[in-house]
Amino acid sequence: MRPVIDLNADVGEGFGVWPPGHDDQVIPLVTSANVACGFHAGDPGVMRRTVALAAARGVAVGAHPGFPDLLGFGRRRLDASPREVRDYCVYQIGALWATARAERVRLQHVKAHGALYNLAAVDDDLARAIAEAVASVDGDLILLALPGSAMERAGAAAGLRVAREAFADRSYQPDGTLTPRGRPGAVLGDPPVVVDRAVRLVTTGAVETVAGTALRLECDSLCVHGDNPRAPELLRALRRGLEAAGVRLAPLGAVLEEATGRDR
Repeated sequence: MRPVIDLNADVGEGFGVWPPGHDDQVIPLVTSANVACGFHAGDPGVMRRTVALAAARGVAVGAHPGFPDLLGFGRRRLDASPREVRDYCVYQIGALWATARAERVRLQHVKAHGALYNLAAVDDDLARAIAEAVASVDGDLILLALPGSAMERAGAAAGLRVAREAFADRSYQPDGTLTPRGRPGAVLGDPPVVVDRAVRLVTTGAVETVAGTALRLECDSLCVHGDNPRAPELLRALRRGLEAAGVRLAPLGAVLEEATGRDR
């Protein structure tokens, strides 16, 4: 059986007069879209237009909640308690859920954004807050998480379906965490390099770290950041490379259903 993978991107990250980057080019190239919910980016109109664009292209929609940090694009670590983080996530998921419902679209998943995602990967309390927020809104939602992270464990403990996510345009540390964005080589933009790493990861379950070691990663979804200036180019190259390697692309829900069927 051919390997199958979801291809996702963070989108809807405009605000007011600032339009979302390359969403009109990015969304048709992915199978799942993580839509900003208004805290780190996005506003009601941007959310509506992004959901509608995804629906028109047959792309599954998920919520992309982050810290309330428009100035820092959600990439600054805020001192928020687990209770506050849970409230932030319920609020944002609820906003996108209502927007999607108005567009006759059902939410598929939730993926935390930026600093919140990275903190919850290693902080059990924050991970639990996010997982409980998702479960309290809709227990059928899929939670995207780094493989082996606190978020993956918290999602399973909350009874959620958890999808493991790898990043096509980011480098990895030997411990499986993402290289901080302030360090050289953290963001990858060369299509041949990105495609080679992604194909190897999907077909062999391994990716090279910044230290030159092989890191084992099982993943259900590959992410390319929509704000990467080369995102459309990277996604087009990724699709060609994965399909040439015999990898099939499908939305996240279908990937998990197929994996469950294989395990039976």
